Amino acid sequence: MTFIDQYILSILTFSPIIGVIILFLFRVKNSISSKTIGLISSIITFAISIYIYSKFDLTQNAFQFVQANQLFIDLDIKYAVGIDGLSLILILLTTFLTPITILSAFKSIEKRVNEFIVMMLMLEVGMIGVFVSTDLFLFYIFWEAILIPMYFIIGIWGGQNRIYATIKFFIFTMAGSLLMLVAILWMGNYAVAQSIGKFSTDYLVLLEIAKSIPENVQLYLFLAFTISFAIKVPLFPLHTWLPDAHVEAPTAGSVILAGVLLKMGTYGLVRFSLPLFPMATIYFTPLFATLAVFGIIYGALVSLVQTDLKKLVAYSSVSHLGFVVLGIFAATEESIQGSILQMVNHGLSTGALFLLVGMIYERRHTREISDFGGLAKSIPIFSTFFMIVTLSSIGLPGLNGFVGEFLILVGSFNSSNLNSNWFTIFATSGVILSAVYMLWMFQRVIFGKIKNEANSKISDLSKREVAVLVPIIIFIIWIGVYPTTFLSISSNSTKKVVAYFEKNNQSQTMFLENK
Repeated sequence: MTFIDQYILSILTFSPIIGVIILFLFRVKNSISSKTIGLISSIITFAISIYIYSKFDLTQNAFQFVQANQLFIDLDIKYAVGIDGLSLILILLTTFLTPITILSAFKSIEKRVNEFIVMMLMLEVGMIGVFVSTDLFLFYIFWEAILIPMYFIIGIWGGQNRIYATIKFFIFTMAGSLLMLVAILWMGNYAVAQSIGKFSTDYLVLLEIAKSIPENVQLYLFLAFTISFAIKVPLFPLHTWLPDAHVEAPTAGSVILAGVLLKMGTYGLVRFSLPLFPMATIYFTPLFATLAVFGIIYGALVSLVQTDLKKLVAYSSVSHLGFVVLGIFAATEESIQGSILQMVNHGLSTGALFLLVGMIYERRHTREISDFGGLAKSIPIFSTFFMIVTLSSIGLPGLNGFVGEFLILVGSFNSSNLNSNWFTIFATSGVILSAVYMLWMFQRVIFGKIKNEANSKISDLSKREVAVLVPIIIFIIWIGVYPTTFLSISSNSTKKVVAYFEKNNQSQTMFLENK
């Protein structure tokens, strides 16, 4: 491994800080220059992630580009980073969406521009850090660090009720994080009593000693981790912070929140909850699968009655991510692969929906569905993009949403972990309901009767706005037509998780019988 490759993940993680340093050192006062610096910095980060992808060995299932440096002499706490296929695909999603999000803000963000760009770049540092950390102490630091820039993005550049939404988001996330911190401390101390002999937060070490954790304790540890992740997803009924945060956040904040931050929760379920606590996962699967199905149906029904475009998209996230959680707890190779792909799909489709809603809001200064109509005639380019993304969101064959949902439903239907086909049968209703609320919304906004003359006079998308949307549309079609490109990235990581479950089937069965 070359010197660059040895430290490439650290370079990737902290590369956005280049833009932050430039903005601070030169005190850039021109808003366009500030945004350009942020855009170039994020593009450099994306280029580094592409380099990592080109060097990544898809045939391995171990962590690659590993770097570990001891932080404390007497404690096994490290600055430890490494990636597998699961990490890589979400890193690529993060570095892809960040420059698009900054570019989308060139017109909409006019106050405190330097501070906004700094917050966006620091947010990217935290998101990448979460996905590359292989030490739970480091993971927790990055997990919590993300709260700060997101707090300011919503609180400063958000809507009228931004303070309420910000505080609610902060309290929900912080409460869950504290539960996870207690679990991490317990596991670190448990390592002292094992062959390790000292406090350890090394993921691979804890993965090994987790097998010997007493069964009753494993239940509490699983809940501590999983509730924290479920809040971030968010899983019904812990979802109430999400609509407020989305509605009040600026467009850029909503895109990053939907595109990446929510995936931190589902990533945590696959990376930590299932491998560390397989017996507890089996025990709690009926509960979390039921909540996932409730979320799918509830999110769809609430979306159906929304009058605000942004709220509709926000509640649709609750429904779509319910599929992801169901696929994870089904614990089959197909369902987990589908869930990982659906994380990417949701980031692309819902991120694009928020971008489109933001673009139309800038023109009409309203998000009420009833205020629109007849946009197909006045802004055909916008309407075309809106149609593709809408069809993607409902899972039309040939577009990205179909592949992910199909794999989740197929894998869940055959899951011995779920031990019932009814979860899949009820979840399928969410596919139908999503078509109902999305197509009905699309018909009213794009083809409905023109109720306001302002709708016939608005301008179509600019070249910059087209440049924002085209890359997302390319990947929406690419994944729908040839998903193997993306499924191959996470294939070995998925097989490793499933194999771990199969290896522990006997002990899990004994555990359930004792209960």
